[in-house]
Parts: sequence; C-alpha cells; structure tokens
Amino acid sequence: MTEAAEDWTAVDLTNCDREPIHILGAIQPIGFLLALTADWMVARASANTAQFIGREPADLFGLPLDQVFSPEAVHDLRNRSAILRGPDAVERLFDCPIVGTDALFDIAIHFSGGQVVIEAEPASGEHGDATGMVRSMITRLDQTVDFPAFFREGARQVRALIGFDRVMVYRFAADGSGEVVAEAVKAGIGQFMGLRYPASDIPAQARELYRRNMLRVITDVNAAPVPVVSQRDQQGTPLDLSLSVLRSVSPIHIEYLKNMGVGASLSISIIVEGRLWGLFACHHYSARCPTFERRSVSELFAQMFSMRLESRERKQTVEYERRARDISDQLLGAVASDESLLKDPDWLADILTHAIPADGVGVWLGGAFAFSGTTPPADEFRRITRALNGTAAGKVFATDHIGSLIPDAAGFASEASGLLAIPISRSPRDYVVLFRKELIHSVRWAGDPHKPVAYGPNGPRLTPRESFEEWKELVEGKSAPFTASEIRVAETLRATLIEVVLRLADEASAERQQASARQELLIAELNHRVRNILGLIRGLIRQSNPDGADVQNFVKVVDGRIHALARAHNQITDDHWGPAPMQALIDAEAAAFIDDHERIVTSGEAIFLNPNAYSTLALVVHELVTNSNKYGALSTEGGRVNLDWRRDDAGDLILEWRESGGPTVKPPTRKGFGTTIIDRSVPYDLGGKAHVDYAPEGVHATFCIPARHLAEPRVIPAGAAIRYPRPAVGHPQAMPAAILKGHDILLVEDSLIIALDAEDIAQRLGAATVTTAATVMGALDQIEAHKPTVAMLDINLGDRNSYPIADRLAELRIPFLFATGYGEQANLPTEHRGRPVVQKPYTVENVARAMDGLLGPAEEA
Repeated sequence: MTEAAEDWTAVDLTNCDREPIHILGAIQPIGFLLALTADWMVARASANTAQFIGREPADLFGLPLDQVFSPEAVHDLRNRSAILRGPDAVERLFDCPIVGTDALFDIAIHFSGGQVVIEAEPASGEHGDATGMVRSMITRLDQTVDFPAFFREGARQVRALIGFDRVMVYRFAADGSGEVVAEAVKAGIGQFMGLRYPASDIPAQARELYRRNMLRVITDVNAAPVPVVSQRDQQGTPLDLSLSVLRSVSPIHIEYLKNMGVGASLSISIIVEGRLWGLFACHHYSARCPTFERRSVSELFAQMFSMRLESRERKQTVEYERRARDISDQLLGAVASDESLLKDPDWLADILTHAIPADGVGVWLGGAFAFSGTTPPADEFRRITRALNGTAAGKVFATDHIGSLIPDAAGFASEASGLLAIPISRSPRDYVVLFRKELIHSVRWAGDPHKPVAYGPNGPRLTPRESFEEWKELVEGKSAPFTASEIRVAETLRATLIEVVLRLADEASAERQQASARQELLIAELNHRVRNILGLIRGLIRQSNPDGADVQNFVKVVDGRIHALARAHNQITDDHWGPAPMQALIDAEAAAFIDDHERIVTSGEAIFLNPNAYSTLALVVHELVTNSNKYGALSTEGGRVNLDWRRDDAGDLILEWRESGGPTVKPPTRKGFGTTIIDRSVPYDLGGKAHVDYAPEGVHATFCIPARHLAEPRVIPAGAAIRYPRPAVGHPQAMPAAILKGHDILLVEDSLIIALDAEDIAQRLGAATVTTAATVMGALDQIEAHKPTVAMLDINLGDRNSYPIADRLAELRIPFLFATGYGEQANLPTEHRGRPVVQKPYTVENVARAMDGLLGPAEEA
C-alpha cells in the first residue's frame, strides 16, 4: 500500500460522534465571553474582549466584575442570575450599558460547571413588539387545517422573521434519519422538500445539544473562531459551552455547510413531550447575523410551535384512540352475543382494520388458522406464529420488516412485509395478526447514506460528503410502519379480546368443573371396579392352582377365565359401560371354543344385563362351555347344548343349560374352582339361585337372575360416526390382506408406547412408510414436508385435539380416520361428523377393518 493510500484510509462517518463539540474552547467573533467564579471574579475571557470593552483578557483575570462592568450592569446581571432555574436555563438582557451609556449590549447569562458565563454582543437597537409579533405568528399557525399546512406555515413565519434564504421543517424518524417535511425558500435556488438525511449527518452529541440549547446560530462559515483564555481551569477542566449562544463551530460541520454552499445557518429545536421531534433548519447562502432580539423571538416562536404541535398530535391521538375504543366496545358487544365471531376472520378483519389500517388479517386459535384479505401463505404463517412465541410474552409485537423476525421473508414480501401481532392467550399462544403489504418507494437521500468517507484536511476529522447531491435508494421488503398510537390501540384491542377469551374460558371452566365432578364419580366407580377385577383375578389364579405341577395347563385355565372376563368387559365398555345383550355373551363364548355355532342352540327374548351381572354370567357360561367341551356334550361330534331363557311372573330371568348327545354323565368326585363358579357365583354375586343336575343323559343347570340386574338397551343417536370397536379378546377374525400396501401413513399419537404399537400394526398391514407425530404443530409440519396418503389421528393430544390436523388433511383431500379411547363419548365437530373412528387400544383387526372401510378393498399381497 502506498503512503498516499494510507493517508486516505476509509472509515465510517459515525466517527463524528466522538467529536467534543461542546468544549471546543472558542466562540464566534460577533461578541465576547467572560466566565466568572462563584464570587463573580473574572476567571476566563475570550481573546477579543479589547475589541468590545477596550481591555485585554490578561487585564481582566482576577478582577471582580464590578471593576469591569458598570454598577448598573452588574446589578442587572446579579438579579438575572438569581432567577436562573434548572441546569439548562439561560437569561437574556437587552440594551445593557456595560462600560458606559454609549456602548449598549445584548447579554445572555447562564451557569456552567460552577461558573457564571456571560456572553455579550453589541445591541441592535431594534425594539419591536415581540409579544404581538409572536401572537400574530401563532394565530396564523392555528388557522391551518392539517399538519402539512401547519409545518409549511411554521417555515414561512420563521423565514419572515429572520430573513434567511431557506427555512426547512426537519423531522426526525425513529432510526435517527431526518426528512424535510416543509420548506419556505427564496425563488431560484432549488428545493430540498422531501429529501432525507442519514442519522450520521447530525451526530448523537449534537442532538443532545439541540435538546438542551434550543437555538444555534452560525453567522459566517468563513469567520475565524475566537479562543477562550485560558482553555482549562486549575483542575484541568475545559469550559463547557453547551448553553453558549456564541459557541464556535466544529470544523467538520463547517466543511459540511461549505459543501452545501451555505454561508450562514440557524437551527431552532422543536421539542415535543421532552424529546427532540425535529428542527427549524435555516440556511443562508452568504454571511448573515440575525439580531439577538430576533433570534430570541424565533426561539420563543419555536417553543410555541412545539406546544401547538404537541397539542395537535395529542388531539389527533386522543380522537384516534377514542374511535378505537368505540370499535373495541363494538367488538366486545358483538362477541358477547355471538362467540363464533371470534373465529370469523372476515368479520374480525373488517372491524380491526377500521381501528388499525391493514391489508389482511390472520387468526391463529388452538393450532387452527384462518385468513382474510392479503396475507402470507399458510406455511409462512405457521413459521411466523412460531417465531412470535419467542417474542415478549403477553405483549403486542409490531414490525415493518417481517424479514427481521423470520429468514427468507422476501418470498412473500409483496403480500405481507409488516405485521402487528396481538396475543390473545397464554402459551402456547393464540394470535390475531394484522399484515401490511410491501411499501415500495424511492427515498431521496441528500447524498449517498452508505458512501464511506476518508481522512481529509482536518487530520483525524472527517471530510463530509457533498450532502446537497441527491441520491435515490429503492426501499423494498418493508411496509408502512405501525405508529405508537396504533400499537397502543392494539393493546386496547388485546385487552378486549383477552376479556372475551377469559369470559369464554370462565364459561368453559364452569362446564369443566361440572364435567370434573362427574368424572370424579366415574373415577371412583372405575377404581371400585378395577379393585374388584384385580381381586377377582387374584382369586381366579389362587383358586385355579392345580394339585399337580402342570404349569402349562394352569396357564391355559387361568387364561381362559381371564379372557372370559375380558370379553364381557369389552362388550360392556363398547356400549359405554351400559347394559349389554346376553346373546352377545353366549356367541362370544361359543366362538372361543367351537367352530360349529349350531351345536349351541339358543332361544329366548332379547335380554340386556347390567355390567355386574354380565361379568358374573360370563364366567359361569365360560365354565359351562369349558366343562362341556372337555367332558360333556361338546366333547363329542354329535353332542349339543340347548340354552333357553325366559322371564317368570316376578320379572326374574330364568336361564336353563341342557346338554344332550354326549357321553354318560357322572357327578364330579372332586369339586374344583370351575364347579364352584357355576354353583355359587349367581347366588353369591347376584343374589339369585343356581341348581346343577348331573343327569346321566346330560348336565342340566338352571339359574335365576333377579330382575334388578336386567335393563333396557341404551339407544345410540342416529347419524353418529362409524365406529370400529375392539373385537372380543381371544376371537380370531378375518383381516383384509395388506390393506395399507403402498400407502404412506401419518400416525398422530401423543403416547410413545401406543405410537410404537400403532406403527407396528401399520407395518403389519403393509404400509410403505409410517410417520409419527405427537403434537399438532409436528403433524402439520410433517404434512407440509411430505404429504401422506392416509392418516390416523388420536383425537386427544394432551390438552389439545387433532381437529386442526383433520382440517388440513380435509383441505388436501387426504383420507383419514380418528382414534379414541373414549368410545361413544368422542363428540366430533360438525365438519368431521361421520368420519370413521377406531376405538383404542389399537388391534390389527380393528385398524384393518377401519382402513378397509376408509380405503376400499385391498389388493392381494
């Protein structure tokens, strides 16, 4: 690298932020400065004091002020200093006789670092009606009808007051850049209206000075600065000139103004609600020094302008938020009478966009979504909601650039570039999201804001670019930003929506409490039954223990008895723990032992038994069939059983078991547990009667079951979903071969063990691929990544349900069925009523039957 190249090393313009512009140690030559100690002794002076009061700085140091100024001037200055209030206060005196009546000065006085700073410049002799002038200027402002006219009139009034060639109203944006929003300009010199300037044009320390010191004048960019003597006090501290009216100018800023062709400038701060809203930026293309009085009047006008601006903005905000509250009340009232409106995106979009302008609305509730207007695609909306879950919980989130929230947002920027998200629930959160389209516009920068700058004539300072050169930049991927007022309105709407959601949640909570009470009763009953069943199984095992050591036979006996109970339990629970038909019990037991069902002949009316009686009779019939199959009529080819039942006059059930065609019967020499079940179960468990006659031609057993154990069947409503219950345990059933051959199946199940079991069943049925998911979001992601050809959805996924997945599958026309362990209690929503439902636990048989009904006959493997 050459030496010349090293001298021009590229740097960033923000290096200007390091310049200590408030302690440059010099003033402009239009006046002089004295800095006094706390006891009013001269400690510092500008080098040009002799020009104005005839005494050099060296002659002033250490003198009390009353030996430098006239007694009248000192008296007036002490009085003014006494009324200084606050760290940024400045007081002014006009036509003050400092060293005699012939020399009058306009003076500013303030405190700085424990010293009294006095700045004076020759009085102009101009004495107008400042109060009347400002009143007239404000009256003109008040007559403007909107903000553009208000800004334009403000610029016109300031230009009329100070006579500069160009007066601009310059407004700061949130990112620190600024835009010229109004301008009053002399004809023929061009316009800056609409130009924007990067934040680096006004460094941070300059903004702070604008906030503290409202008026800043530069009378001549070519004037030589006047140093303050001495530069530092005894502690080595320079004089802070933040509040100075004569403070000299940064060399960087001087170069900046020269590059723009400006000879003099004046800036007046516009302060709204304590923040720097903007400036009156005034340029003159030759040297110009407005009088001290006119500068003071323009500062007063700027203060009044700021107050009027604040009042107008606040009035506009109040009116806007009042209308938004009316909309919020309308929203609350409408949803209170029809809660389904909360899920209607078109209705929500219509009412919300009246409060907050937007191009589209997306609603995310419980994993389901709906759109109105112009919105991102569904897949992108899911990405957005996941990203929103990482933002501050419970707060409205707004951005004009969705790309800052999720990557690769440019693909849908034309539909949505900005969003405002209103969370309406706790995690996992639900949202109402307002979207705004991309706002493609050309920003007219006054000079390239990205252009690097280099070391120049000021050594370590920077040479500013030529800011008068317009440089256009196309801004893409952003929307119109959401304002602070709109965000406040969104918070109000959020509170309203939360109120609606909480009210609905309260109603749902009351229903849940009632359901919980019912559930507790059911759980208590279930616990009672489970304990009884466990006790029964223990008894079966203990009583079935053989005398010999034939473990295999023992297992077979116990297995048969437990299967009998399981078959009865299945029949009862398939009918919601209600009455079950006795015929089904007999058919199940017959199917478990013999192939020819005609060998057991039944006759009797349709009888339904309550669950307790059903389980008891299942064991009795099981033992009768087992014994007959081993020793009685069913053990020979020609034997048969007649099983008849009827009601007697008391309404009790009389059940008769009669065997014939078998071997000669002899009474048992040893009474085993099976015989005990036959003889004692009905009398003991049901309070009925039992009699067994071991006649030589065949066993004849008679049972009397009291009427209280009989019931009417439960009626299932018409139009209920097609349901595939569990088959009776231990019964072989025909299974469609390879029903899932070639299919990619999606299994949604929140229990890993059950999911593995279901996956194994699907593979046994010939599925090509099996994908499992445990959550709504996981399933939706799997569907978008690889569309299945068929799906099986567990209805209940923890505290969620699988209906949003069903909605998506229905949109894609992918066949699916539901699975549940709740039997008839599964209440499907209207749009999915009639869908197939498999009752859990999964078995090869019930899944195959359901899939066969869903997909049609399978091809042979």
